[in-house]
Amino acid sequence: MHQTTFGRRGRRNGSTRGLGMLVAGVFFVLGPADAVLAQEAEVTFAKDVASILQEKCEACHRTGQMAPMALTTYAEVRPWARAIREKVVAGDMPPWHMSKTTGIQAFVNDISLTAEQIDTIARWVDAGAPLGDPGDLPSAKEWPSGERWRVGDLLGRDPDLLVSSTPWTQPAEGQDQWWQPVVDSGLTEDRWIKAVEVRPTLEGRRIVHHGNSALAEFAVGKAGEIYPDNTGRLLEADQKVSFDIHYHSVGEEITDYLTIGVWFYPKDVVPKYVVKHSPMGVFQAMDTFDLPPHTVTKHHAFIPLEKPTRILSYQPHMHVRGKSMSLEAIYPDGRVEMLSFVENFNFNWHVNYVYTDDAAPLLPAGTMIKLTAWHDNTAGNRANPDPTQWVGWGQRSYDDMYHAHVRYIELTEADYDDLVQERRRAARTVSNNP
Repeated sequence: MHQTTFGRRGRRNGSTRGLGMLVAGVFFVLGPADAVLAQEAEVTFAKDVASILQEKCEACHRTGQMAPMALTTYAEVRPWARAIREKVVAGDMPPWHMSKTTGIQAFVNDISLTAEQIDTIARWVDAGAPLGDPGDLPSAKEWPSGERWRVGDLLGRDPDLLVSSTPWTQPAEGQDQWWQPVVDSGLTEDRWIKAVEVRPTLEGRRIVHHGNSALAEFAVGKAGEIYPDNTGRLLEADQKVSFDIHYHSVGEEITDYLTIGVWFYPKDVVPKYVVKHSPMGVFQAMDTFDLPPHTVTKHHAFIPLEKPTRILSYQPHMHVRGKSMSLEAIYPDGRVEMLSFVENFNFNWHVNYVYTDDAAPLLPAGTMIKLTAWHDNTAGNRANPDPTQWVGWGQRSYDDMYHAHVRYIELTEADYDDLVQERRRAARTVSNNP
């Protein structure tokens, strides 16, 4: 505004020299300050963005992995800059749909971006997505070549046992299919499982909605399970492994099979606690689920805990009309606590939220788990194929359902009391050392 005023005065006076001096004066007063602010605010790929992508995105967005594009170099990232900004600001990427303000916030596998990281990416794109000084680039992250086991990378070794389903060929067009083969494990002695991961073939990931087995589940966004110390599952000698794989057509005939990778404890190790799994809410949903046209519904399920329980992980499961799901604890004394709230469920991603050891819900016997599921059967749900249809419980993607995959261990009363006291001591230590 001041520049324009000064310029007009110069023209009215007919003094070109005066205009130049006045404009120069404005630059002298405002220019250095603006330059300093611009320098402080400058965000570049090399200095600020590359490290975020390495930490949060490259696990999937690199050559040979399941993401549709690699994001490991500036040349790979630059064409996608505006799309990245859109997905990041909307909270669609990285896939993490847990509320940031409600319930437990400590997870082993949290890949979400901080508010500061989101702001950095947005400002970088708004500034034109500059590379910056190549000398500021972090060293390239060394990823294993080819198809790798993610759990194996974390444990530093390959699986001890591989079990594969028999192949299935999904036609280019047609109804959803469920392939349920039963195969031999090939195990000749009882062994305790420390970790497990399930994966389809790379090409087959296009047609696999999810795949359950007696040992673990594959779903997009679920990278396997590593059980906490002194916990595990027993795989018996000659035990058969059953699969339940949900396939859908994608316009091309594709053949796929699932492979389970299993990592064992040493033979002389017997974990103290057995890891258990529950599809919490599934039976109530089968009996009561009802979703009329043009409505948003809320359904509840209640699951009693007969023994002291430590919950290890929580994974909501719904279909295309799924909106949100909460997990609450109603304690024997009547107190109610919100444990976790997935407020933006996305059918394309089935994330398993794994609690840290010091934050995992520790619940006394007699606690009632309350599961609440919201579904959106309105035109406002962009994933909804037809808001005019009544929807009931069913396994097809266009039907719907709800339950929560929950991994947990049951404790003795003595062990529960010890863990409660341990957490209280830890809390006092933190409060005394702010």
